[in-house]
Amino acid sequence: MPKNKYLFALILVTSLFFLWAFLHNINPILIPHLKKACQLSDTQSSLIDMSVYMAYFIIAVPAGLFMHRFGYKKGIIIGLVLYAIGAFLFIPAASDRSYMFFLAALFVIASGATFLEAVANPYITVLGPRDSAAQRLNFAQSFNGLGSFIAPIIGGRFILSGIEHSAQELNAMPAAQMNAYLQSEADTVKIPYLVIGLGVVLLIGLFLFTHIPDVKSDDDSTDTHSPGTDFSIKVLRHSHLRWSVIAQFFYVGAQVGVGSFFIRYARYVADVNEKDAAFLWGAIAMVGFMAGRFIGTFLMRYINPAKLLSLYAAVNILLLLIALNTKGDVALYAVIAVPFFMSIMYPTIFALGINGLGEETKIAASFLVMAIIGGAIAPFLMGIISDKTGSIQLAYSVPLICFGIVLYYGLKGHKIRKRFATDLPLENEAIKAYAEN
Repeated sequence: MPKNKYLFALILVTSLFFLWAFLHNINPILIPHLKKACQLSDTQSSLIDMSVYMAYFIIAVPAGLFMHRFGYKKGIIIGLVLYAIGAFLFIPAASDRSYMFFLAALFVIASGATFLEAVANPYITVLGPRDSAAQRLNFAQSFNGLGSFIAPIIGGRFILSGIEHSAQELNAMPAAQMNAYLQSEADTVKIPYLVIGLGVVLLIGLFLFTHIPDVKSDDDSTDTHSPGTDFSIKVLRHSHLRWSVIAQFFYVGAQVGVGSFFIRYARYVADVNEKDAAFLWGAIAMVGFMAGRFIGTFLMRYINPAKLLSLYAAVNILLLLIALNTKGDVALYAVIAVPFFMSIMYPTIFALGINGLGEETKIAASFLVMAIIGGAIAPFLMGIISDKTGSIQLAYSVPLICFGIVLYYGLKGHKIRKRFATDLPLENEAIKAYAEN
């Protein structure tokens, strides 16, 4: 068979990485926007992240079981349908200016994204040679970075109005004028989410009428009901997978927390307005995130992935210490630099976690996707800290602690125990040395 037999499938599946990246990276825009339109506290606004990441936690295992039973393609179609429905629900949510309606719409979109992510990550690892699985996943995740920087820029341009009234100014407005202002703020999401929904509908058609091979990994059993492939928490007997789930929980918490409150942080430490802050996050921080994925993929040819992960975690700890203890541009750009060093963390932790699990890979992938619940917890804690202390800057101590856990994982937690090392196939040559350490 030709080496490029999966090329078109790789291209089409890689396009899915954009969708969940857009979902996650529009949240730093939605959080301050809906805080303003629905008059929320920081803790209440953090429920936007909680709605998204609770969907991951609840839907991840059913998505993995569905994928195992019905295959990759059907999982992709279900994911895209849910994503489109959730996007269209933003229109009535805005008309009602109902925060709960917005949260429900986000939950539906995130449920679709969970299907897509549960399918696409392991699918990419089997669409080609196993010795390059981690590199291939990192490369696909690089296109995730495209959604990461486009979402804040689009959101800043078409969702944020740039009008930021103080509490005193709002209280001084006549009730009718204030309601008209708040409704106009809520309505700005309608057209962007209508366009998103229509775009996903077109993608559904493309997947429906395109042949996508339902490839199995070499270790998959042909019996879809074999005990080894049924959902079981026993997969967590592998210590490297357990630590991967823990590390993924804290990493995603850090990633989400750093971005979700950046617009609030930028105003607090450097008096940057919301539109300019959104542009800085999209055009600098998220471009750095995308560039970091490509650069990290290249560096993994020469540097042990776990060592690179540890180095990046240590740098982010240093950057957040600066962000916590300074003001002005120094603090602002310290946080803006963090995404570059976050860039390789999710796919690297994911690839190391499913390394050598054979027929348990799909279920292991579901646990790793469930770990994304960290993205619900960390911003919520940050919101509480901000509301209690009046300092969104102090709230950035939460992602700092999270990166400390990632650092430990990169140094020690990722290693495969020797008693499993001789029994499990290794996903790529760069990881092979881990079992020997």
